[in-house]
Amino acid sequence: MKTAQFFAPVIASLSLVALTASAQVGTFQLKSLTPETALKAAQAALDACHKQGFQVAVAVTDRSGVTQVLLRDRFAGPHTVEVSTNKAWTALSFRSSTKDLGTQTQANSPMSGLRNFPRFTPVGGGLTVEAGGNIFGAIGVSGGPSGDADESCAKAGIKAISDAIEF
Repeated sequence: MKTAQFFAPVIASLSLVALTASAQVGTFQLKSLTPETALKAAQAALDACHKQGFQVAVAVTDRSGVTQVLLRDRFAGPHTVEVSTNKAWTALSFRSSTKDLGTQTQANSPMSGLRNFPRFTPVGGGLTVEAGGNIFGAIGVSGGPSGDADESCAKAGIKAISDAIEF
């Protein structure tokens, strides 16, 4: 019994140290895209599509899903503004490419109900912008002849800023 009495204060002290060490910090830091970096990604995506003869709109959101940059080629359809914005928002919100979400939410799948969610746009062309395990935002492209074409342009936009966001 004396051994247990001796170790009780030691165990209590260690528990207090462990509890204090695991206590949450009251603040945290986030890295975000600068407007200049978001613009560079959007311009690169627009240029990639333009070189292929596609008239598109490109939207880049911040890490909260708020549109930071929106560019629309002069002959892109009027729907492309909303669709590109919603593709970026969808990719960011669900932390997945919109092409993958299109597959995962097919009719009769467990996730098919997401297709009824406002703004949810499960069509290729929306990608998260991430590096070093952090999501900085998302990019959405609309107006190409297919979701695959839109996605290739979105990838070009991300590639153009990859050096700026790697750390």
